[in-house]
Amino acid sequence: MDAALALHKSPLPPDLSGCANVSVRRVDLAQPQSLPQACAGIDCIVHFVGVLFAPLPERFLPKTNVGYVKNLIEAAGQAGVRKFVLVSFPHVEGETTPDRPATGQLDAISNVVHFRTRLEAERCLLEACEGSSMVPVVFRAGIVYGRGIKLVEGAGWMLRHRLMAIWTKPTWAHLIALPDFLAALQCAIEGQDVRGIYQVCDDAPLTLQDFLDKLADHYNCPRPWRLPRWIFHLTGICCETAALILGTAAPLNRDIIRAGMTSCVADNSRMKRELLPTLAYPTIEEGMKLL
Repeated sequence: MDAALALHKSPLPPDLSGCANVSVRRVDLAQPQSLPQACAGIDCIVHFVGVLFAPLPERFLPKTNVGYVKNLIEAAGQAGVRKFVLVSFPHVEGETTPDRPATGQLDAISNVVHFRTRLEAERCLLEACEGSSMVPVVFRAGIVYGRGIKLVEGAGWMLRHRLMAIWTKPTWAHLIALPDFLAALQCAIEGQDVRGIYQVCDDAPLTLQDFLDKLADHYNCPRPWRLPRWIFHLTGICCETAALILGTAAPLNRDIIRAGMTSCVADNSRMKRELLPTLAYPTIEEGMKLL
């Protein structure tokens, strides 16, 4: 299968861009005029571009999470793209638990800007494809883990240096191993009858606290510190304020902290019926071998 990769500023790794079946197309999602040529001849678009580590997300996320998607949807429709896969996350439904999992709803209201704007992007895609030949797929993936995933590798580094802390209140998290994420995504791209919203998660949600403890045990490190919630909110405010003053990226901001403290559990039954009936790593216990 041939693939065209979108490039904005950061160069792609040579082992990826140098593949015989890979071409590179330079785009700027903020400039709609750059998109028609990039979409020409494309059968399926997989979109998961975003901006996260910056201050004042309420100012930029409506543009990057919604505006950029609208620009690409319009260009894709004009170019005759067959399928548009928007990579999202079950968190857009807000606080969910094993007793009340995310089921693919579109009417949630969240105080987390990242969740609220991504949900709006989902609605934009589904509405834009009504009555058109382009097939919409919303691919709501859980927290992806595996080798090369920066979030997990960063957590491992912090654990080894005794810098990792977590709040005390249990927060549910739903994971998906990287090989299973990629296998399900391939099925979403190639499947002829795939359409709509899919929750892509493993079979065993657990608390974020348990996940970090298991990660620490795997790396033979001390488990993370338990600290009061207010310390994390204060840290987000301080990081965001410093980034505004210094004009730098914000590794944390208020919205990221609120997002991290939101429990997320999803019903993956449709994924298993239509995309990936059998997971290679159904729980974190099997998936630890990937780390």
